[in-house]
Amino acid sequence: MAVSGASGGGQVVSLDTLVRLRRGLPAAADGPARLPVPDGMTAPLGWDAVAVPARFGPLVLPRLPRVGCVYADETHWWWIVPSDSDYALEWPAGVRYMTGAVVLDTPRLIHRPDGRVPYTPPIPLYLALCRVTGTTPVWSRQLSA
Repeated sequence: MAVSGASGGGQVVSLDTLVRLRRGLPAAADGPARLPVPDGMTAPLGWDAVAVPARFGPLVLPRLPRVGCVYADETHWWWIVPSDSDYALEWPAGVRYMTGAVVLDTPRLIHRPDGRVPYTPPIPLYLALCRVTGTTPVWSRQLSA
């Protein structure tokens, strides 16, 4: 996509750039909201969230070597991961990848790490979710001809 300036010249802006710009905009007051990063923490890689049915949350937590910010309500747990952690991954059925960490409800923070970044490493989270849901990781599946 080309964006034209007053001089008639254009600058090429990729769709990825437009998506990242949109992610940085504040949510409407009456609509969905972005999960916040707690005060004193920074998210230099941006952040998305992985929504997990609440029944899996307590099963996943002890399987992770490091846990970032986790939010929860009665129906879901949300794990904060770096932006674009869905690249080349097929998350298990029942798990939703939330680009921009935008949620409809207002969950409460149930885990805050000691460090300055809010992230749960996405690959260990993915593997733990595959384990508790009985899903074979995408790179372990047999190819069919």
